[in-house]
Amino acid sequence: TSLMDITLLCYESLNGSCPKFAYPMFVRVPLYLFFGSMVILTVFGNLFVILTIIHFKQLHMPTNYLVLSLAVTDLLLGSLVMPPSMIRSVETCWYLGNLFCKIHSSVDVALCTASILNLSFISIDRYYAVCRPLLYQSKITSFVTLVMISICWSVSVIVGFGIIFLELNIRGSEDFYYENVECEGGCVLFQSAACTTVTSVLSFYFPGLVMLSIYTKIFHVAQIQAKSIQDMKCKGNTQSLISKEQRKATKTLSVIMGVFLSLWTPFFICNIINPFVGYSIPPVLFDMLVWIGYLNSTCNPIVYALFYKWFRKAFWMLVTGEIFLPGSSRVNLFSH
Repeated sequence: TSLMDITLLCYESLNGSCPKFAYPMFVRVPLYLFFGSMVILTVFGNLFVILTIIHFKQLHMPTNYLVLSLAVTDLLLGSLVMPPSMIRSVETCWYLGNLFCKIHSSVDVALCTASILNLSFISIDRYYAVCRPLLYQSKITSFVTLVMISICWSVSVIVGFGIIFLELNIRGSEDFYYENVECEGGCVLFQSAACTTVTSVLSFYFPGLVMLSIYTKIFHVAQIQAKSIQDMKCKGNTQSLISKEQRKATKTLSVIMGVFLSLWTPFFICNIINPFVGYSIPPVLFDMLVWIGYLNSTCNPIVYALFYKWFRKAFWMLVTGEIFLPGSSRVNLFSH
């Protein structure tokens, strides 16, 4: 028995309706359970990160403001983008209207852009913390961090909504799009060769290479500092050395960046080559790669839990209700 029946249409009564690929029940139920679990983990995991950073005053520092911005990005992806995508992926049709399709696609592009811009600014923060520790306090202030976050979200919203609502994504390929792609009940983010090349390079490949270069430099400097740490201790001068907390934060945030790049790279490879192979990559494969990318937003809180003891301590305080006790916001999360 075939897994899909292609005899159906999304809208039986409408001309130009998209074909509906009907999964049998034994496939649909596990898909809904899997995607639904992803949505729940993403929303509650990132909501916890947000509440933790906001509640505990000890975490009010520039690096964590950028982590907070990243968690907000992941929370919005889990709550606004993933649920409609889940229905579209399982039902293989879009029943929420053309306007919401445009909004959904715009928010999707904006949040993906915001993620990599947040990670780019985090890499700059880590560069100063490790490679220029004496300048860190003066260069990476709360105001500078606020400016970074403002730039991140402004650019992301302009890019996301500008590309979709100005139809820049189909410019140069309008005839192909309206003849071969557009149909009632479909919601596909189609991109012309020019658009996919420019957006992929500017929104993923270039920032990704910059981040990899920065973290390579950071770990090179960290190795040099690690070799000289005993020497510095003997001389009683540890001012130029990064603290244990900074090293831990750098390691954790580099893992966050690595997870992001590894999970989104397959999608962006297919995305950039698809127009040049006549859009022959199967939609099901594209959909699967998008969900692998979405998995990044689910993984981030798990990475924090694995690497940060203070994160696990804060989680326990939240679960047991200790955060509602007077003075809980001033608890020392870094004490053993």
